[in-house]
Order: sequence, then C-alpha cells, then structure tokens
Amino acid sequence: MPGTPRASRTAVLVCQGRAAADALIAPGRFADPTALTLLRPDEREAVQWVRDHVPPRAWRQRVDYETVRAAAELMAPRTIAIDDAIRAHPSPQLVILGAGLDGRAWRMPELAGVAVFEVDQPATQQDKRERAAGLSGTPPRFVPVDFGRDRLAATLAAHGHRASLATTWVWEGVVPYLTRAEVAATAAELATCSAPGSRLVVNFQSPAASTALGRVVARLLTASTGGSSVWANEPWRSTWTSTAMATLLTRHGWTVTRDEDLLDTARALALPVRRGTSLRHSRVMVADRP
Repeated sequence: MPGTPRASRTAVLVCQGRAAADALIAPGRFADPTALTLLRPDEREAVQWVRDHVPPRAWRQRVDYETVRAAAELMAPRTIAIDDAIRAHPSPQLVILGAGLDGRAWRMPELAGVAVFEVDQPATQQDKRERAAGLSGTPPRFVPVDFGRDRLAATLAAHGHRASLATTWVWEGVVPYLTRAEVAATAAELATCSAPGSRLVVNFQSPAASTALGRVVARLLTASTGGSSVWANEPWRSTWTSTAMATLLTRHGWTVTRDEDLLDTARALALPVRRGTSLRHSRVMVADRP
C-alpha cells in the first residue's frame, strides 16, 4: 500500500539471511528463530528455497535465491562474532544502533533483565512493531531517531537510557551507509553517554575494489531480471581500515580489545567459504571503556 512505512530493503535482506541460516549454518553456534517471524510472507519464499537447497529455474527467482544465500553465509559469522562479544561482557543496558529487523531482544536469554534499546528511523520501527507482533518475550524499547536531526544521547535519555550505567553498544551493518563525518560524529556522541565499563561492538567494511565491483555486478544481475537492486537507494558511503577505526575509537576514550575479519571467524567455525573476499573485508571490532 503506497505510503505505508516499511523497513529498508537492506534490513529485510539481513533478516532473510539470518532466517535462511537459522540452525543450518554453524548449528549449535548460530540460531535465530525470530528472523522468519519478522519477515512478511512474500519475503519468506526465497528463504525457503535456500533452506531447501533448491535453486529455482526462473532467472529472476534464481537471482533472489543467490542473493539470500550469500546473505546467509555472511550473517552467520557476523552474528556469532557480535553475540559472543555481548555475552562475554554483560552490561545492564544494550543499545542497538540502526537495529532494522534485529531479533536479539527476543532471542538472547542473556538479555533477560537487561534494558534493551533499539535506535532506528521512525518508519522502520513502525513496520517492525507490526512484524514483531507474533514474537513472545519482552520487546526492546524503541527509540525513533532522525539521524540527521536528533541528538542521540538526548533522545536515548528521554526513553530511559542512563548514561551513568555501563552500556553495550551494537553498531552492526550501519557504518558503510554513513559518511566518514557521520561516523565520527556518532562516535563522539556515544562517548558522551558511555559510562566506564561500557563496550562498543562495531561492524564495518575495509577498503576493497573487488567488493565495490561485486556490488555493481549484483545491481546489474538484478536489473537483468527487471527489478531494482537492494542497494539502489542505499549506497555505501565509507570504508575504514582497522587502523583508522581504532584511531577514531581511541580518540574518544575506547580501548580496542578485538579486531577480526569475518573470513577468520568463518574459518574458526569450520564454515564452508564460497565468497572469501566479501567475508575478508567485513570486520567486527570490539572496544571497551576503562
């Protein structure tokens, strides 16, 4: 229905990847039973093709299948790396920046008793509330933010976040869509409301010409089906070397304790790797506040 708020196509693809990987990729280490529920019926079709290992014959459906399968192979190691960082450092508050269709508030038992905040665009959150109606458990506190206008710290405080308590921040799948200035401004804002003992888990892309080329190819493949690319209106705006990201975080009082690319994560989990370049240039950095 025109004008109806919807989650971004990237948020849907991430959720499709988690749903396709649920208990199939790295079973025992990765599971996300919330993901399928957070998808609408038409978004579940490609997920089922991937889970059934049945590539469609029709070209358009085959492109959808390959897109979701690639997302599943990325989401499993990325989610495991971030979940492990959350579990290893319990905090009384968890804030997920640009949460999209994230299901951690419902699926992670370790978050029982933790104040979970999800920060995102108002339209995305309105859609998510409808999608999450079928989930059981305590929902997060939704914090609608217009990132170009609102002050993050003040908006969080208005929704119950306490800057005097330690917070684990999850910044997943967002940094590439921000300019370097926007990333730096967000890092500075987080520093104003992160008490000692806080943890920041940030996922970012390192520079790689091959990755940019891959996104162009993906757009062309989608265009060949008569559709528009998931990334057509959500281009990447920044990439970061590990040194540059660590320098930024250190400037704002963080101590980097872990930095790993997802290819290493996947290999440590003994996962089959078909797209090593994509995994190699996606990183998860963990930083703590003394």
